Amino acid sequence: MTAAYLWGLYMNNEQVAVVTGSGKGIGRAIVERLARDGYRVVINYRRDAASAHEALGVIQSVSPASIAIQADVATPEGARALIDETHMRLGRLDVLVNNAGPFLAKPVFETSVEEWREIVDGNLSSAFYCVKAALPIMRAQKSGHIINLGSLNAENARGAPTTVAYNVAKTGLVVLTKSLARSEARHGIRCNIINPGFIETYATSDSDKRELPSIIPLGALGHETDISNLVAYLLSEQASYITGSVINVHGGLWV
Repeated sequence: MTAAYLWGLYMNNEQVAVVTGSGKGIGRAIVERLARDGYRVVINYRRDAASAHEALGVIQSVSPASIAIQADVATPEGARALIDETHMRLGRLDVLVNNAGPFLAKPVFETSVEEWREIVDGNLSSAFYCVKAALPIMRAQKSGHIINLGSLNAENARGAPTTVAYNVAKTGLVVLTKSLARSEARHGIRCNIINPGFIETYATSDSDKRELPSIIPLGALGHETDISNLVAYLLSEQASYITGSVINVHGGLWV
């Protein structure tokens, strides 16, 4: 057997996972975990090339075929480019984790039309665009996993006077998740949503680290690995009967 033939077998059999917004934070924790689990991962970023390529350098030590792709998934063109390039370069698509999503704390009266669009497009439309591009590939393979990243208790539609655009988008993401779970199961595709609570990341302020644990029943902020470990579990054979689920990871907050 030639080296080219063996490489072709490798490229066609090793599973591929795309994680949007994965140059740092929770997204990076997910790609690092999946790389250790044997996936070829695609790090997606919009602007911060330095963080994405630093993460790629770490990941390639355990998953040499992993790549980084710049694309703004908040646009249909960017999402399509990400999925098409992944398929072209890696030959398949097994996992899509819709992690990208900006945050905004503003009441309706102070939210501009541009800000509304940025938050809704970044959190909800981006997932729709990526799913639309990924589904033909996954259907042809007769398998696939889609995991969306929501927000704290997003399955419960509540008034959110200071984070209205963000909450609207994340609640919509729950509906998208459940709808995909029902429509795509017959094609061998599962879809679930993880709703993180207060997770400590690069963006967590010192005041949040001091003040937030007191309102969390478990008395601590969550870790990025709490999310990446759950992603890994949902992708495992142990979770093969789980689809359409909304899983909160919040240390008991707001139960």
